Amino acid sequence: MQNKGKLAALLSSVIAVLLILVCAFYLSFTIVNSNYETAATDYAHVQSQGKENQDQAYNDAYKHYMDSIGQQKVYLGYTLDEVRKWGVNLGLDLKGGMNVTLQVDMPDMMRQLANVKNDSNFEKALTATSAFMDKEPNADYLQHFLAEYAKVCPNADLTVVFSPVVKENKPDVARSQLRAEIRDMVNTSATQTLRKRIDQFGVVSPNIQVLEGKDGQILLELPGVKDHERVRELLQRSANLEFYLTYTAGEVAADINAVAQAAIKDSIEDAATLAQVLAASQGMINPNYPILAYAPTDKEVKAIDATLARYANKLPNDLKFGWGVKPETQQVKKGDKTEEVKIGYALYALKTQNGGPALDGEVVKDASADFDAQSFRGQEVSMTMNSEGAREWSRITGANIGKSIAIVLDGQVYSAPTVNTAIDGGRSSITGNFTVEEAKDLANVLKAGKMKAKVNIISDMVIGPSLGKQAIQDGMMSFVVALVCLMIFMIAFYGFIPGIIANLCLIFNLFFTLGILASFQAVLTLSGIAGIVLSLGMAVDANVLIFERAKEELRAGKNSRTAIADGYSNAFSAIFDGNLTSIITGIILLYFGTGPIKGFATTLIIGLICSFFTAVYLSRVFFLWVAKTKAMNKMTFTTALSRKLFHDTKINFMGKRKAAFGVTIAIIVVFVASLCLKGLNQGIDFSGGRNYIVKFEKPVNTTELQQKLAPEFDGSTVSVITIESSNQVRISTNYKIDSDAKGTDEEITGKLFKVLKPYLRPGMSDKEFSTYDASQGIVSSQKVGPTVADDMRTEAYIAVTLALIAMFLYILLRFRNVAFSLGALAAVAFTAFSIIGFYSIFWGVFPFAMEIDQTFIAAILTVIGYQINDTVVVFDRVRENLGLYPKWNFFDTINHSINSTLARTIMTSASTLLVLICIFILGGDSIRSFVFAMGFGVIIGTLATIFVASPVAYVTDSRRHHKKADTKAIAKNA
Repeated sequence: MQNKGKLAALLSSVIAVLLILVCAFYLSFTIVNSNYETAATDYAHVQSQGKENQDQAYNDAYKHYMDSIGQQKVYLGYTLDEVRKWGVNLGLDLKGGMNVTLQVDMPDMMRQLANVKNDSNFEKALTATSAFMDKEPNADYLQHFLAEYAKVCPNADLTVVFSPVVKENKPDVARSQLRAEIRDMVNTSATQTLRKRIDQFGVVSPNIQVLEGKDGQILLELPGVKDHERVRELLQRSANLEFYLTYTAGEVAADINAVAQAAIKDSIEDAATLAQVLAASQGMINPNYPILAYAPTDKEVKAIDATLARYANKLPNDLKFGWGVKPETQQVKKGDKTEEVKIGYALYALKTQNGGPALDGEVVKDASADFDAQSFRGQEVSMTMNSEGAREWSRITGANIGKSIAIVLDGQVYSAPTVNTAIDGGRSSITGNFTVEEAKDLANVLKAGKMKAKVNIISDMVIGPSLGKQAIQDGMMSFVVALVCLMIFMIAFYGFIPGIIANLCLIFNLFFTLGILASFQAVLTLSGIAGIVLSLGMAVDANVLIFERAKEELRAGKNSRTAIADGYSNAFSAIFDGNLTSIITGIILLYFGTGPIKGFATTLIIGLICSFFTAVYLSRVFFLWVAKTKAMNKMTFTTALSRKLFHDTKINFMGKRKAAFGVTIAIIVVFVASLCLKGLNQGIDFSGGRNYIVKFEKPVNTTELQQKLAPEFDGSTVSVITIESSNQVRISTNYKIDSDAKGTDEEITGKLFKVLKPYLRPGMSDKEFSTYDASQGIVSSQKVGPTVADDMRTEAYIAVTLALIAMFLYILLRFRNVAFSLGALAAVAFTAFSIIGFYSIFWGVFPFAMEIDQTFIAAILTVIGYQINDTVVVFDRVRENLGLYPKWNFFDTINHSINSTLARTIMTSASTLLVLICIFILGGDSIRSFVFAMGFGVIIGTLATIFVASPVAYVTDSRRHHKKADTKAIAKNA
């Protein structure tokens, strides 16, 4: 046995040394990368000073610096690009930037995959499917579409419609093959195109991830991005470039007027709009040019589109309409001055060739932004075609001299120049009164290539750099204070040498966790730091279990060496079970969570694995070293503070089980009543909406702000709460959350600025207000669309249910006793429900956001793992005592087991609460609600282990033990 112990210690030492070397190697990349990033930041600051667009100049300079030395070998033969890849990067909540979830437009994707064009049955099936998905966003799109298509076209051969993707004309097979093709298109074409666009924009270290289990959803994390509207525009463009021949206004005037009169005659909705717009535009129309009319606003545009679609049979088959990308302006003389007056969006008459454009944009091989030397109206985008495109372009322009050719991008007409001569060399240009940034972005998306299907932003989050810096300070402060408090706690309660050994294990645990994160190329977020800190708190549990068992062995009269060896041996199963159950909940979080939740789960799992090694194996090595000194004989694992604390308690817990059941039922009734009457405060993760964090010069009254904001949002919900300090608030609203209309975000920020302007710094402009990088104004925003909210809500239910089932099955497998499983399940269910009920009663009372969102669900799942850990320790002791004292009745066995583990229960809860209090006070508002739910769960969970899990197990299993006792008595009497 002694040789085995020495061999285990030697093996642990070797593994520890290897881990130290590996972790040091990977963490060194982070240090080297940090030095070069600091140099790049200094360079970019110098280069961007005094530039017109300072943010873009900074990004360009930073990217130029890092790219210029990216291939240079800077460390151990590795290039800087390789060093950056292996370093631990900061997440958006620490660095600032933008988090975007994109949804590939499924109807558009289906059109791309199908071989049918302008098929009315196909379009009917798409329309019906879209209507169904609006009501049931979590339904299977492909399954429903194929069912709808079978209704309208029952004899369709799917192998023909979707050739060559679909190989067999069976709905189930077709669905599987189509899903695989869509996944492949998203994984390759869409992500590659997006990466090219982002790289051209100058984003440093972007993360692009296709979300598993989500048809066509892509997550993008873009650190350091500041021009958020520009990025949104850049990402959502399909870059579908087309060149159309055109009709002149004179050629189709009779047809368009006939449609206008038919609409008036039939009295359709907005019947007069087309006629009114045609009449108003009459003096501005050139009969030899393709513009038919000018619509003043989006409202007229939509009304005219509906009218033209309704009466399409009255128009030429090859006539297609397109609207200008921007409202046209006209020079108007007013007195001595000439002013530009907006006249509206131009309606162009396009002529299709075989149902499509004369030339597709796929022939464009390069694009660049240049100055428009002909019109002197800003920038243009010059394009160069490949050889095939150049030949076709020469032919088309040569055959249409004197006519206009419309240049259409993503369905909008950018220009329609008149051809003066055949154009050779494959050159063309797009004009449109662009700014420098607009021309540059348009050139970039054309170079990157078009998306196979449109994409829409369904959720996004923006974090300003100032908020990121504050998050780093908060995270590091909570981390350091929590670590120091834990170290003091262990020395104060278990003595100097055991405390030092436990603290050394914490330090190695931290070092190993960070090193493993670096080897995985993980991104460190604020929630990740919380996961590390929490894993340290839970790591103490293993040391507490070992130390408490060693104390029991010392009190039984054993010497120090034997007591420590038996302490490790007897505590092992409880430590193993506790860590494994917490890891199971972490895996569920990792699978169902996104963004910050994944970061929390990743660090928690790694931290728990590392803590198991350091607490169980590495600490034993340290004790073997101490065993060679005289200090070993003086070790008692107690201090003056803890010597008599929870020692030899004899509380009759089982005798109070009826009172415990009564209190439990009463608490459940109160919480059920609150949930029915008051409900829950759902965050935008589950309800959909927008959040804006706004900072002011002075403290503000949230009630006053809410009253002033409410009328601006047309009956939509608006809430205002204080965040962090009295001069910073979070404004939440679901205003136009279903709208995909362009400019909605600017409209909302405009409304906010209008109301909040009196509370901001005098002279602050609306642009400064929404820069996300100022001492005042919007410092962070988040948008969650209704589809994403429904997905998150469904996944939350599944995650919690799976966690409960997993815990029940694990306890059943581990203890082979249904009573123990039922007791554990009752305790975790009560704990989870108590947290939910408490949040229902007290939201709006406490000075922080008590919302039901992703982080709240993460807290519930973490508490479930923690609760099971606590319950396992008690049940493990019950099982041990049943073997040691078979003559004891079940009542006394459970009572004795709870009392003998009471010190461990209280000490572990106290150490975990100590960590949570540090995070709650110092960790920042973004994780405060999560930490509060965790802390409340730890308290309730500890009580539930004693007063719910154990009594339920006793009541369920006591009859079986009575039968055993009766059988033994009969056998004895016989």
